[in-house]
Amino acid sequence: MPRSFERPAAGTPLLQVRDMAVEFRTVDGTVHAVEGVDLDLAAGETLAIVGESGSGKSTTAMAVIGLLPGNGRVTQGSILFEGENLVGAPESVMRQVRGRSIGLVPQDPMSNLNPVAKIGTQVAETLLAHGLATRKDVDRRVVETLEAAGLPDAAARAKQYPHEFSGGMRQRALIAIGLACNPKLLIADEPTSALDVTVQKTILDQLDRMTSDTGTSVMLITHDLGLAAERASRVVVMHRGRIVEQGPARQILEDPQQPYTQALVKAAPSVAAVRLRPEVFRRAEKTDAAEPAAPAASAPVVVTESAARGEPDAGAAPDHIVEVEGLTKVFPVRGQKEDFVAVKDVSFSIPRGQTVAIVGESGSGKTTTARMMLRVVEPTSGTISFDGVDVSTLKGRALREFRQKVQTIFQDPYSSLNPMFTIERLIEEPLEFYRRGSSAERTKRVRQLLDDVALPASMMRRYPSELSGGQRQRVAIARALALSPELIVCDEPVSALDVLVQDQVLRLLRDLQREYGLSYLFISHDLAVVRLISDYVCVMKDGHLVEAATGEEIFTNPRDPYTRRLLASIPGNELDIAV
Repeated sequence: MPRSFERPAAGTPLLQVRDMAVEFRTVDGTVHAVEGVDLDLAAGETLAIVGESGSGKSTTAMAVIGLLPGNGRVTQGSILFEGENLVGAPESVMRQVRGRSIGLVPQDPMSNLNPVAKIGTQVAETLLAHGLATRKDVDRRVVETLEAAGLPDAAARAKQYPHEFSGGMRQRALIAIGLACNPKLLIADEPTSALDVTVQKTILDQLDRMTSDTGTSVMLITHDLGLAAERASRVVVMHRGRIVEQGPARQILEDPQQPYTQALVKAAPSVAAVRLRPEVFRRAEKTDAAEPAAPAASAPVVVTESAARGEPDAGAAPDHIVEVEGLTKVFPVRGQKEDFVAVKDVSFSIPRGQTVAIVGESGSGKTTTARMMLRVVEPTSGTISFDGVDVSTLKGRALREFRQKVQTIFQDPYSSLNPMFTIERLIEEPLEFYRRGSSAERTKRVRQLLDDVALPASMMRRYPSELSGGQRQRVAIARALALSPELIVCDEPVSALDVLVQDQVLRLLRDLQREYGLSYLFISHDLAVVRLISDYVCVMKDGHLVEAATGEEIFTNPRDPYTRRLLASIPGNELDIAV
């Protein structure tokens, strides 16, 4: 199939998918993953495909580029790229199309970059395979390609391995590979889902610049509607393998017609963040006649010099379950004279029964702070008081009792649950370890906990692999509740979940907090989620606490320039969506 690599004029049809269906053959039978998909993508246009996991959006994109798994195939319809049908095209033709005409930026940079090959070598492979460089000039072309993707000191970076790159740098390397051949269409499959908001904005801005300069069309696969509205001109909404709605991005978000699209828009944190919903998430639950609202001066007490200007009146503060003062953690670095200061002089408090969030970019020190609170990492200096007792002094039985009162919900529900245990055993394990009740009493407790997290008792005999991501996270929450803790540390508990499941889990956490009087320390880099769940927010940067106040004050009147920069990076933060 001879191909012309001249770029079509902007606005002319580049990709036309008609009545496409994709199925997978499995041991349990045939799975109809995509059915009746019709979409168009014009030259120079950015099209976003949104939906939950399993909606068929990534399958649609992989069908276009001919990278379906071995058990998958397009069973009907056509995929016209520049008027030529790619369905059934020989592999020799598809190899020419991939990279040269259609580029790909996959989701997870760590699993999509070869860990034993240098970054420059992986970029060079693409250039050499398509005849865009020779052995003599490939090194120069690699440096130019990495520079175009926004990597500083590209010549040195080309000689490094993926593990020596940060997440944002690895994503830039993937973008460099995807755009190395100057393709006419770039498929970006969740290109920034694992990145902090500021890094995400930097990557997407760089991608926008590169594609607009070359006139490249973009198919953006995402579950973030705020991101889709901000970066795409049109949006396609998929649900259970079918397109349920499509149209101009702003129109889809401002006036969604289908119930599923309406539910997506309502649940999306990045969109909801611009219309703070206190009646749903905090204040409405705390303003019953029998329960007065918390006093306005009840923000966490912050005593670091950088946040002193926002320090509230400690005399009016409510009962604090946790008080952190002057917390510092220094890690020695082998082969270097200077040690690494991960956390420096951090102080804050957690009011009993409320939620305090620590936000910041990767490397800001938020997770290290949480680990010190859990006694997983020993602080270099400073104090952590839990119920008035210095945690650093606890040993033996006292430490065991402390660890029953403080539990954790981890980020990834796939790796935090033992795949060899049934759901019953996973939840029962902490009860058995601490010798809580008889076997029958523990089974009864497991049933109660499953009911608390809205899961049926019939799931007790299942294994984690038989559950969805949202169900697994509910199991993780049930396990954290097993010992009736007073404080739960939530370490990015919804970052691996789709927007609708995020919304369900956040509501569940709120309901459990109200029912059991739980206190939460919420660790997150997603400010949109933080705004929906938190009473108070502490902002960290480079190990320092730069600002702390009520959530409403942080989001409506941020004082520190870094906080303002974080807020400005939330996808869709300029949208005015009312649902």
